[in-house]
Amino acid sequence: MSYQEEDNNAGKILLAALAGAGAGIIAGMLLAPDKGAATRENWKGVAAKYSGQLGEQASKLGTDLEAKFKEYAGKLEDLGLTGSGSSLKIKGNWDDVKGKLKQQYAQLTDEDLTYAEGKGDELIGRLQEKLGKGKSEITKMLNDL
Repeated sequence: MSYQEEDNNAGKILLAALAGAGAGIIAGMLLAPDKGAATRENWKGVAAKYSGQLGEQASKLGTDLEAKFKEYAGKLEDLGLTGSGSSLKIKGNWDDVKGKLKQQYAQLTDEDLTYAEGKGDELIGRLQEKLGKGKSEITKMLNDL
């Protein structure tokens, strides 16, 4: 199954869940034995319950999609199909790179430039916030130093 098919199936599942919830609400309103005020109070509780469940499902779906995206991005990188700036590959001594960055961007602090092996994403995130640039732009900048 391809990534597009998985994404399409996930969208269909979410749409079906929303349609089912909507149909249930409409049927319940039409067949409600209680007066309007009592029915509305009952539906507030039901709506809160289902909205929580839908939120959980959407969150899980988002997490699953993010994991798949990272997996596919890694595969593309391994195959050499992604361009420069797709992954962090720091060349040379980090202290030298850090010095060059401080010269170019005076607003960067030692804390901003803390780098530990395997924690490149955290460094890139801090630099994105401080410099207001995109991830690929920051990655390319670091790789070119």
